[in-house]
Amino acid sequence: MTRMIFVNLPVADLAASMAFYEALGFKNNPHFTDDTAACMVWSEAINVMLLTHDKWRTFTSRPIPPSTSSEVLLAISLDSREAVDAMNAAAAAHGGAADINPKQDLGFMYNRNLADPDGHVWEAMWMDPSAIPAG
Repeated sequence: MTRMIFVNLPVADLAASMAFYEALGFKNNPHFTDDTAACMVWSEAINVMLLTHDKWRTFTSRPIPPSTSSEVLLAISLDSREAVDAMNAAAAAHGGAADINPKQDLGFMYNRNLADPDGHVWEAMWMDPSAIPAG
């Protein structure tokens, strides 16, 4: 079996969260989607499971953090600076928040941080490994 990652996120409004992630370029996998959860696919190895709060609570009794907290920052690579900017704009246009931290431009690496409607933080990033300064 290929190694994969399934990032599980609690969401307040499943339909709105699905629409948000679709606007960012994720595709829904209907085989793992129902009224309580949705599997949103980024690549063959990376999936995001959106879980209603009730479904989330079947996995853990730990509290769901408020949308203003940052439990993790999930970095996701894109093909270009323009794609980073487009993802950031899509986040703002679909119920999320753009540029929740200052954008970073190191020349060889460019990133912008966004939040989904539930406050989960994503770092859209592009990098050119051949341009990394020596040393």
